[in-house]
Amino acid sequence: MKPVAFDEKELRVVGTEKTFTGSDVPLFDTPISLKEGCVLAMRDKKPWWIQTGVEQTTFCPSVIPDHVARGFCFEAVPVPRERFGGKDMFGIEWEFIDVAGGSMVKPGAPLLEDANDWKDVIHFPDIDSWDWEGSAEMNREYLSSDKANTMMLLNGCWFERLISFMDFEGAAMALMDEDQEDALKELIHEMTSLYIRIIDKCCAVYNLDGFQIHDDWGSQMAPFFSEKIARTFFLPEMKRLVDHVHEKKMYIELHSCGHLEKRCNIFVEAGFDAWHPMPMNDTVSLFETYGDKIMIGVVNDKPFPPDASEEEQRACAREFAQRFCKPGKPVSFSLFYNDPSQATPAFREELYKVSRELYAQF
Repeated sequence: MKPVAFDEKELRVVGTEKTFTGSDVPLFDTPISLKEGCVLAMRDKKPWWIQTGVEQTTFCPSVIPDHVARGFCFEAVPVPRERFGGKDMFGIEWEFIDVAGGSMVKPGAPLLEDANDWKDVIHFPDIDSWDWEGSAEMNREYLSSDKANTMMLLNGCWFERLISFMDFEGAAMALMDEDQEDALKELIHEMTSLYIRIIDKCCAVYNLDGFQIHDDWGSQMAPFFSEKIARTFFLPEMKRLVDHVHEKKMYIELHSCGHLEKRCNIFVEAGFDAWHPMPMNDTVSLFETYGDKIMIGVVNDKPFPPDASEEEQRACAREFAQRFCKPGKPVSFSLFYNDPSQATPAFREELYKVSRELYAQF
C-alpha cells in the first residue's frame, strides 16, 4: 500500500500516549490506523511515518509465569507489586528488587551445573494447564484498540534462559566447554520448541500482530560471547523461531541489551524485523549498514539543546527525518532510548509531518 500525500489535517491531536519514561506524546489523526502503520513499517518495510513506539500496545500477560516472576506484566488488570517475583515456568525462584524495578534469580546453588544433566534436572512446563481462555477473555478489550498488539516474551529461550538455569558464570563456561556442546544444543533446541508452542497458544487465543522476544547478549562495553559461539548455539534456533512467526504473517522484534554492534549481523541473518539498540551502540552506523534488512531504533546523535526554541526543535526533527527517511529502510525514533526531553510537542509534530511527506514520495 503506497502512502497517500500528507494533509495538514493529520496534525490534529486526537489523544496522548504515556511512554515508559512517563512523558506524554501526542497521537495524530493518521490516514491509516496506528496498527496498519506499524505492520506496514515492521513487516513489509513500507512505512508511512517514522515509528516512535506509540503505534504498539505492549502485551505481557500474567498467564505466563515468567512475566509475574520478572515483575513485568502489561495487561487489562494490573498485577499488584506484592505478587512480583516467585517461580517462573521452570520452577526457578525470582526475587523482585524494588530499587532496580525488576527481578533476579534468588541467590543460591544454580539449578543446572553441567548441561549434560539437563534431561534429569530441567522440567519443562505444561503450558496447556495455564488459563489461556481466562486470560484471553480478561484482555479482549485491552487488545481491541487501533494499535498493533505486540506480545512480549521475557527471559528469552536462549542465553538469558541459560543464565537463569546455570548462573552467568556457568552459562558462559558451558558455551566454551566442548564436553557440554552437544547437550547444550539439545537444550537450546528444546527451549526454542517450547517458545514456538507458546507462540502458537498466544496466536490461538489473542488478537496479536507481532512478538518481541528478549535475550540480552552484552555488557555496556562488549558482547558476552564471540560471533562463532552465537552462530554455533543461537543463530539456527533464532532463525527457526523467527521463521515460525513469519509463517503466521506476523512481525517479530528482538530486544537485546548491551554493546552489540558486532552481533547485528546475527540478528539480521536470523530474520528479525526490528532491533532497538541501547544508546552505547552507534545506531546511526547500524542504520546505514543494516537498515534495509532490519528496522533499527536510532538514537539521535544531534539532539537540540535544553534551551532550544520551538523552531530549533522543529529544525532538529526535520534534519532527523531527512537523514533517516530512505526508501526500503524503515526507521524508528525510540521514545525510550532517546532523551525524553527531545519528545517535545514541536519535535514530535515536525517529525511526523516531514516523515509523512518524505515517505509519500517514495
